[in-house]
Amino acid sequence: MSKLSKLFTRASTGLDAPLVTIEVHISGGLPGFSIVGLPEGAVRESKDRVRSAIMISKFKFPKGRITVSLAPANLPKSGGRYDLPIAIGLLLASEQIKPSVNINSFELYGELGLDGSLRATEGLLPAIIASSQAKHCIILSNQDSNQYALVDEAIIYPCTHLLKVCEFLQGISDVNKLTHNLVDSQPIYNNNFSQVKGQHHAKRALEIAASGGHNLLLIGPPGSGKTMLAERLPSIMPLLCIDKALERASIYSVANKPLELTQLKTRPFRSPHHSSSAVALVGGGSTPKPGEISLAHEGVLFLDELPEFPRGVLEALRQPLENGKIHLSRAAQQTTFPANFQLIGAMNPCPCGYYGDGTAKCHCTSDQIDRYKNKISGPLLDRIDMVLSVPPLPKETLLNQSTEDVETSETIKQRVIKAHNIQLERQGKSNDKLSPDEIDKLILLNKDNKHLLEMAIDKFHLSARAYHCILKVARTIADLGNSDSVNTQHLTEAISYRREV
Repeated sequence: MSKLSKLFTRASTGLDAPLVTIEVHISGGLPGFSIVGLPEGAVRESKDRVRSAIMISKFKFPKGRITVSLAPANLPKSGGRYDLPIAIGLLLASEQIKPSVNINSFELYGELGLDGSLRATEGLLPAIIASSQAKHCIILSNQDSNQYALVDEAIIYPCTHLLKVCEFLQGISDVNKLTHNLVDSQPIYNNNFSQVKGQHHAKRALEIAASGGHNLLLIGPPGSGKTMLAERLPSIMPLLCIDKALERASIYSVANKPLELTQLKTRPFRSPHHSSSAVALVGGGSTPKPGEISLAHEGVLFLDELPEFPRGVLEALRQPLENGKIHLSRAAQQTTFPANFQLIGAMNPCPCGYYGDGTAKCHCTSDQIDRYKNKISGPLLDRIDMVLSVPPLPKETLLNQSTEDVETSETIKQRVIKAHNIQLERQGKSNDKLSPDEIDKLILLNKDNKHLLEMAIDKFHLSARAYHCILKVARTIADLGNSDSVNTQHLTEAISYRREV
């Protein structure tokens, strides 16, 4: 007699988690075990893991022809997350377990060991979020289950073994539901602006960049503190709201990268090496995975030694900088990952690094300097809101060991948060996301300001994008000064950050 069971789980396509229906059919005939529905290698191998786990758990492996269907059939399935629902489906279809709960109100996830133990599965957080929105209960491995409790409305039952799942479904034993455990403690930053001597102009620029989400390029000789300054930027940035924090955690879950719960709301800081490929930076692969720009979502992407990156790698950043997301198209799958990052670049003024620092160290020719700077294209530079010169530290400042009148990151952060909140109350987003229409409504220019901008456009040959960048930076400077309008002082400071590379 033919027997059929049906359960639910979810697949993984980027940050989406489409529902997958697992149907298990046992019929007469020659013994066989087939899985249909575009299973990839790890899914096809699940029949061997399931067979061993069922037998070692003291159940009988069903005889006859077994067909497991993963619907929808046109959606690729990968990973070991389907082991547990397939095993439970076999036991239901063979009537070896009789659930005391509505099995269709549950979603099951987990890779099975040969002994029936449940193992953790990567990339489950998007599925947990989608399951909670569908009001489904969730059964999964207790390994790394704490991060899944971040989803406030999720009803999660963590289990250690196939037998424990069977006992729970039959009402023989109970499983403690996972409780919501979002850690709301203040993060501790090892890098603090109080550790940076001098460079007050650079600190001011980073404060503006953090307040409005602006992209920034630091230019200076070796040892002037460019990297040191950039590494301390997250310490003055506002913490993420819970929705953005979960979005960031979902990206890390899909990328199979551990994320400390205490750091959940902190802004990410990613600093890839200049030998990184375009795929490493923007993401990709046969099954698309997020790259560095997505791992830096809602945080900082720091590119040190910017001209040393291959030109094609840097050009791949242009579209994500505009759209805040990256579209990855492959033959078998198309995926979109969020990539709303803040680009901070650092470079030397010339190949040797000492051009214009007031010493006689530099021996680069003008052609060498031009070739070095031309490694960064004009369209990419046009998307960088602020360009800042970082001079070498004077020896008096370097030798000064006094800590008086040194601002800490906490002090600067309070001003940044205040300016950031002003932007959220006024337009619901940071200033770097303002459209041209919104800029025209928010920033009303008088005759003197228009004349000032006209001179800047002629002097620096500004594009329309660069013009709007100046206005957005000026709006942020005004917000830091708690000013309702943008005046000449704000515009002058914003224009000063449009120096040529």
